[in-house]
Amino acid sequence: MNKRQFIKTFAATGMSLPAFGKNLDTALNRITSQTPVEVAANEDFWAEVRKDYKLKPDYINLENGYYSIAPQPTLQHFLGHVQDVNLEGSYYMRTRQFDDKLELRKKLAAIAGCAHEELVITRNTTESLDTVIAGIDWKAGDEAIMAEQDYGAMLDMFKLQARRYGIINKVVSVPNNPGSDEEIVSLYEKAITPKTRLLMICHMINITGHILPVKKICDMAHSKGVEVMVDGAHALAHINYKISDLGCDYYGSSLHKWLSVPLGTGLLYVKKEKIAGLWQMFGDMGYKDDDIRKLNHTGTNPVHTDLTIADAITYYEKIGRDRKEARLRYLQEYWTRQVRHLPNIVMNTPAESHRACGIANVGIATMKPADMAKTLLTKYKIWTVAIDSPTVKGCRITPNIYTSTKELDTFVKALKELAA
Repeated sequence: MNKRQFIKTFAATGMSLPAFGKNLDTALNRITSQTPVEVAANEDFWAEVRKDYKLKPDYINLENGYYSIAPQPTLQHFLGHVQDVNLEGSYYMRTRQFDDKLELRKKLAAIAGCAHEELVITRNTTESLDTVIAGIDWKAGDEAIMAEQDYGAMLDMFKLQARRYGIINKVVSVPNNPGSDEEIVSLYEKAITPKTRLLMICHMINITGHILPVKKICDMAHSKGVEVMVDGAHALAHINYKISDLGCDYYGSSLHKWLSVPLGTGLLYVKKEKIAGLWQMFGDMGYKDDDIRKLNHTGTNPVHTDLTIADAITYYEKIGRDRKEARLRYLQEYWTRQVRHLPNIVMNTPAESHRACGIANVGIATMKPADMAKTLLTKYKIWTVAIDSPTVKGCRITPNIYTSTKELDTFVKALKELAA
């Protein structure tokens, strides 16, 4: 099934889908001569983009990292898919579902930068990476390396393998403000022994926004015969990259974050030559050992959500990969540069532009993170999330492309008052 047939699949049901992003098209026509960096600071353009979002007036949402709400054009397509699939019922599920999923995998692989034969659609990053962790044929004494800043669900999955198979988990701590890439690479390298089988790293640390030098870490690990699994939950559609350029063996991401697909979609990438070596979590025996679809047996799933991946990609590509990355970095640096060196302000995110993008973490030296988050919401009507870990104490701040600098001015004013 080609792209045109894929689109006609739903037109045949009689449900007409809405025109896609008219506000955005009009705004884009006005910035054709501007570079991504210039567009990033163009508040008039982003004010037009904001019109595509339905936002609650109760608070300023600076917690888009958990779930980035869908713009209205994508949301309307999602609702259309719900109605279409409901109209078709089992006929759709037993006929067109599989061809459509293949087209979606191809479209998703194109923006992720890998072959579609190396990618499957999952429900989230946790499912993707836990599939890998559980699929490795562990032996007692095998070692895995991870960081205390990694996501808890994956750390728990490694703990489960330790209980079940007797593997040894070695946990390092990534500095919030490293002096160089080599410092980070060396940190992981020193933890490797002849028994190390897998190294897990974040592409972008979820609690601080710190972007790690993934390619350099992968090259180092591979030189020692160690596989690398990357948690890219916050990277896809946030920064512009190709999985194939990273050199990793496994990669997982969540599409409901920065790609703004409705809840319940993710991706799993497995390098082609690594697929056969993974055991599937569920007993799907319908695919060959080297077919990645063997890892994707989840029973009947909400296909209308998967179908919306294509619509979210369309919107993302209209915005433009480089323009979106530039805007998110601009917003982060807009507020962090105003407060980074103030008394009682604790910045948990690197200052160098290449080490962070839209996500940053800030603390008040005299406040507990939970109290800080509560005060920001109750007194200033700013929604964030508190992070209270041994190495990171503060609130994670994640604006989105619809966030205005005026809203960030309100946030900066609040920080200054709290730190005074």
